[in-house]
Amino acid sequence: MRKHYIDNLRWIILLILIPYHVAMAWNAWGEPNYIFFEGNRVISSIIVFFSPYFMPLLFVLAGISTKFALRKRTNKEYLIERVKRLLVPFLFGTIVLMPIMTYIADKFNYSYSGGFFEHYAVFFTKYTDLIGADGGFSMGQFWFLLYLLVISVVGIGIIALFKKVIFKLEKSVPFWGVLLLGLPLPFLSELLSIGGKSLVEYLYLFLLGYYVFSSEKIVNKAEKNCWLLFGIGFVATVLNVYLFLWIDNEYILLNTIAKYVSEWVVIIALIGLAKRYWNFSGKISGYMNQRSFLFYIYHFIWVVLFQYILYGLIGKHTVVLFIGSVILAYLATFISCEISIRIPFMCFLTGAKYKSKK
Repeated sequence: MRKHYIDNLRWIILLILIPYHVAMAWNAWGEPNYIFFEGNRVISSIIVFFSPYFMPLLFVLAGISTKFALRKRTNKEYLIERVKRLLVPFLFGTIVLMPIMTYIADKFNYSYSGGFFEHYAVFFTKYTDLIGADGGFSMGQFWFLLYLLVISVVGIGIIALFKKVIFKLEKSVPFWGVLLLGLPLPFLSELLSIGGKSLVEYLYLFLLGYYVFSSEKIVNKAEKNCWLLFGIGFVATVLNVYLFLWIDNEYILLNTIAKYVSEWVVIIALIGLAKRYWNFSGKISGYMNQRSFLFYIYHFIWVVLFQYILYGLIGKHTVVLFIGSVILAYLATFISCEISIRIPFMCFLTGAKYKSKK
């Protein structure tokens, strides 16, 4: 029986990406971005509020989905599906979409005066911080697809190994123990980390999704305590925003604790809330589920493009730039999804399921 709350939680979380990535143009800690206007702590609060948990949650959900997928597929069938679903879109995004984004970034941030095709050569020969804000090579948001592919392959190996010793973590960990499973996160986050994104941490979260949060017993407990957990997670999240943005590095240890409490407790709380309130199917959820992967692929290029265009038209009018970029990016992203989902070849390139015209 399909767990609709997993699908619904995934697309709801993905919708955050547009305001999140729009806000990066005002990040107050000086992180390079495709479009950067100036530091703004109020807008930056959007980023810091969501950043501890929304990408980690996606890896947990991927682990849960893998558990149910392997009930219907062999390991080989699962891995073939992962390659089609992840590797091809990763290559498409990195080779086709990212050069456009880094070209705009180079023009905006460094006044690049050459043409696009000339810059295409720059993209594949300039390797700096892999962010792409300087026009150099970048995977952009497609790092997630590459990480998920690698984690899926490694995860399958670990799952197969532990099957031989009848490893049943979901039956051996009480609910209070689930909270303790978040303790390793600060230590894992530094292992095999590229640009602050730890392959080891996300593998750990993926496996927790597979072994722990696929358990009906654990999820029911999370549902029962969802509002208490959400309250604790919300306080930790707000504290993290305050300590990181509004105080100048005076309480680094407390800030670190708040960040990881936010990450882990909010993940558990959102799974519980989704089980209670979002475990349904319907026209809206069906529509979004079918397009959520496409939404992820297309959203960022439209964010960058509209920020570039709007700035050229109206200058540094922060409120208009932010709201206008968000609205236009949402519209253009959904239009892109509608076009792609009706073209078989685009479905192949983006990993989407083709929607027949019939």
